Amino acid sequence: MRSFLSLTGALCVPFMSIHADLSVGHIYPISFVDVDGNRLSTADGRVTVVVLTTTADARKAQIVGDRVPDYCLGNPHYRMITVVNFLKRRSSAIRAIFRAWIRHRLDTEARRLQTRYTAKKITHDARQDVFAVPDFDGELVRQLGVPFEAADFRVFVFGRKGELLREWKGVPTARELAAVVK
Repeated sequence: MRSFLSLTGALCVPFMSIHADLSVGHIYPISFVDVDGNRLSTADGRVTVVVLTTTADARKAQIVGDRVPDYCLGNPHYRMITVVNFLKRRSSAIRAIFRAWIRHRLDTEARRLQTRYTAKKITHDARQDVFAVPDFDGELVRQLGVPFEAADFRVFVFGRKGELLREWKGVPTARELAAVVK
């Protein structure tokens, strides 16, 4: 799955002025730029799992990544993006520190993911498949229908055209996640 385990940069789409829960079946072409400079979108032809977390709930994001079905691993038709809600606006100096911390976490997650890749005989570098977007000002969080100041953990699955397939306000089971991404 091209990018399943993660955390991820700046938002490219105008944000919604009023937050509201997203609706299953509606299309949400949300664009991101991750900490590595990759341009990503929920509507780029891939099934995309977006995990919204805070630094306090990073372990939950890791659990979601561990529950991604094996057929998604290394597969360019699937991706997981972790969005880290920092809950407060931050100065550019502090943002740089947090971006470095996120890259370090991504490197660690990629090493863990590489063991799954090796077991499945997937030969490319797992680090190319982990994406994280820090949200320092709440633009992306609001696009996902969550108030910026909320510390809500959520998991969204978007279809190939950006249609919302499912949302959880907690960690889905492996079976639940597999049923939606298939």
